[in-house]
Amino acid sequence: MSLVCAISNEVPEHPCVSPVSNQVFERRLIEKYIAENGVDPMNSQPLSEEQLIDIKVSHPIRPKAPSSTSIPAILKALQDEWDAVMLHSFTLRQQLQTTRQELSHALYQHDAACRVIARLTKEVTAAREALATLKPQAGLVAPQSMPASQPAAGGAGGEPMEVSVQVGMTPEIIQKLQDKATVLTTERKKRGKTVPEELVRAEDLSKYRQVASHAGLHSASVPGILCMDLCPSDTNKVLTGGADKNVVVFDKKEEQIIATLKGHTKKVTSVIYHPSQSVVFSASPDSTIRVWSVTGGNCIQVVRAHEASVTGLSLHATGDYLLSSSEDQYWAFSDIQTGQVLTKVTDEAAGVALTCAQFHPDGLIFGTGTADSQIKIWDLKERTNVANFPGHSGPVTSIAFSENGYYLATGAQDSSVKLWDLRKLKNFKTIALDNNYEVKSLVFDQSGTYLAVGGSDIRVYICKQWSEVLNFSDHSGLVTGLAFGDNAQFLSSAGMDRSLKFYSL
Repeated sequence: MSLVCAISNEVPEHPCVSPVSNQVFERRLIEKYIAENGVDPMNSQPLSEEQLIDIKVSHPIRPKAPSSTSIPAILKALQDEWDAVMLHSFTLRQQLQTTRQELSHALYQHDAACRVIARLTKEVTAAREALATLKPQAGLVAPQSMPASQPAAGGAGGEPMEVSVQVGMTPEIIQKLQDKATVLTTERKKRGKTVPEELVRAEDLSKYRQVASHAGLHSASVPGILCMDLCPSDTNKVLTGGADKNVVVFDKKEEQIIATLKGHTKKVTSVIYHPSQSVVFSASPDSTIRVWSVTGGNCIQVVRAHEASVTGLSLHATGDYLLSSSEDQYWAFSDIQTGQVLTKVTDEAAGVALTCAQFHPDGLIFGTGTADSQIKIWDLKERTNVANFPGHSGPVTSIAFSENGYYLATGAQDSSVKLWDLRKLKNFKTIALDNNYEVKSLVFDQSGTYLAVGGSDIRVYICKQWSEVLNFSDHSGLVTGLAFGDNAQFLSSAGMDRSLKFYSL
């Protein structure tokens, strides 16, 4: 019986045995293995050269392999070995090429990532520098500071909003907004709580009756006036928007149409009369906002701020900028001179259509109504949602800020009007209307003394007491627009019955 090395399976020239595994090894091979690993190759137990035991045997003569006994066999063996080496070399070359491609791709990704990181870092630095130049907002208290006992006005202050466009909202514009707000706040403080002497008293207002009605302003084939506004500098001029796609400027005193403005491709749902220029604004489900010259009778600017129906329109106190809301879930702030959209923002987390929009009298904050019954208050300068007013059920149809800057009135498809205190951020009064009453329009008079509600009929409430002082049911359709004259000397209304009505003593 011959000894066989457990590693090479050949007869060893210098055999030795491992006391750890009791296996026979070629000393040369086992010493090399121990030097590299320090363990027995059979059972991986620790083993040193000193532990190896030599075996004394007479050196046998190794028989030659049969394949080596002839020249053809030797050549065949060499050929097989060469083929194996070539195949192995080819495999290594393939692996090298694959590794090179992977390395190249990894280096490209690393370079692209470095570029993106550098660009984002630059943008963050620029945004921080721009933010540092803005003065702190002195407007609403953050909703987080509310007592826990006021769940009615859950806030969303500080929530990151998706700002899709920020073109032209420069520090100069922001400073202009701030300066105007400072002037308006100072004027309001000077007026204090005093009511203008010329203001019609509640007992006189309750005696108002219909004094005029005009039904020929808009087309009879597509009946309905959907919105209205009065010229602040001359309340004899009335602006209406109709289901017939037209905008009409009407002179109350002369009882005649001044201009019929055509250009929208769908009905007109919002109109505004500029306070100091012969210019009017209109919005439509055709997704456009149009700026019109009353004297020229033509469209002088088209603002394309939205990709869906424009649902709300409000003019900033400077007279230079428009706020708009849309079913595309965005609100936009646009320059009326250039038609440029300065900023366009959405609440990505909410993901609902906006139904109306209105500036606060100071112009630094504004409110929007949503299709899921929320009222959101926004900070214009920071372009963030600073407060939310839940409580309605159904889409919000109209919102109105009082001139005193403290009250916000909201109406929705739940037959109620809610009053909110912007200082305490809570609902302090809910006016429950008749079942199935549809609220379409809300408006405070310029002194903030009266609140008019339009929809299924017309109701006027006196603020603070919130008692009803007036009720008209003269329209045969829904009342879609209301406006007070100077010092509430008259009340005007427009409705789906295509008529424009005026009420006075």
